Amino acid sequence: MQEKIIKILFNENEEFFSFFALMGFFFVSFNEIHYKLFYLFSNVYFSFFSFFSDNFSLYYHFPLFLASLCQILSFVIPVLLSVAFLTLLERKILAAVHKRLGPNFVGFDGVLQPIADGLKLLLKEIILPLTSSRLLFSLAPIFSFFLSLSNWAVMSLNSDYGSFSDLNLGVLYIFMISSLSVYALILAGWSSNSRYALLGGLRAAAQMISYEVSIGLIILNVVLCVGSLNLSEIVFFQRHVYLIFPLLPMFLIFFISSLAETNRSPFDLPEAEGELVAGYNVEYSSISFALFFLAEYGNIIFMSFFSVILFFGGWVHGGIFLVFKVMMVIFFFVWIRAAFPRYRYDQLMQLGWKLFLPLSFSYVFLTSAILMFFDGLPLFFR
Repeated sequence: MQEKIIKILFNENEEFFSFFALMGFFFVSFNEIHYKLFYLFSNVYFSFFSFFSDNFSLYYHFPLFLASLCQILSFVIPVLLSVAFLTLLERKILAAVHKRLGPNFVGFDGVLQPIADGLKLLLKEIILPLTSSRLLFSLAPIFSFFLSLSNWAVMSLNSDYGSFSDLNLGVLYIFMISSLSVYALILAGWSSNSRYALLGGLRAAAQMISYEVSIGLIILNVVLCVGSLNLSEIVFFQRHVYLIFPLLPMFLIFFISSLAETNRSPFDLPEAEGELVAGYNVEYSSISFALFFLAEYGNIIFMSFFSVILFFGGWVHGGIFLVFKVMMVIFFFVWIRAAFPRYRYDQLMQLGWKLFLPLSFSYVFLTSAILMFFDGLPLFFR
């Protein structure tokens, strides 16, 4: 099946390669603007502090705050555009696999289809179920979208600026944000007051927590090799040899766990159409549904960047090469959706707890033993 799909993609359909270049344009833009988020938060604090202080003038600092607001928009807009065109790329690849046209009517060869879909969702009426908890129901998608953007605060995207906030505990920050994202899905399912939504929220929570354990142990192998939780130092450590070579089994488990963490096929059980209609977001419409959608695809892009930084050296060999590696990881996210059927829920939990968890634990002990014996990585991995 996989060989057939590769043949279809690379021999019979070449148009979707243009979308790789299009997505790459938006990813490259991060190299210029990703360091600005930190300044926004600092200027927001400083502007409000000056309002209550006799020693500062809000009139003086308001232009600085306005400039910072423009900077944050220059960060958020490329993220949203990247997510929009990721959906177009996915639909083009799936159309090539299915031997059909896909979106090709709005704009040149369907390029403007994501914009049309976004405007349609934006203009639709927001419907609040009568029996729902309206405050939590409205806050859940906002919380989910905010957390998906917050992940980028410590992401190391180039060598000049590092990241918005080059934290020494950047890996722990990412764990914190990913743990909080579970609550957004639980809130969405519970506040909808729908059995389908509640079951979808519970499934999502159990699934994400289960695979976060494996992801944490896998990243612990990387941290043991590098000796730091700073993402920039992890990238710089791989200037000679990528960590995928000594940690290849862990990368494979990490990638599969990323599929479960982002609720992607074949682990999209929280959104199983045949069982739960649409899962935790079954009662959402309009912009509320769009925020969940943006958060999900934003997390796909983030996990692709995170995988490249941990195992493929990130930006160590240049920004263009970084974009190429990220696009390849994203391609596998989409390809797996086209190639593999959905797991049963019991199979999903058994895979996480009975296979991935013991393997991850074992590799942590193996990595620790090798590092102690050789006083670091063996010479052929340095």
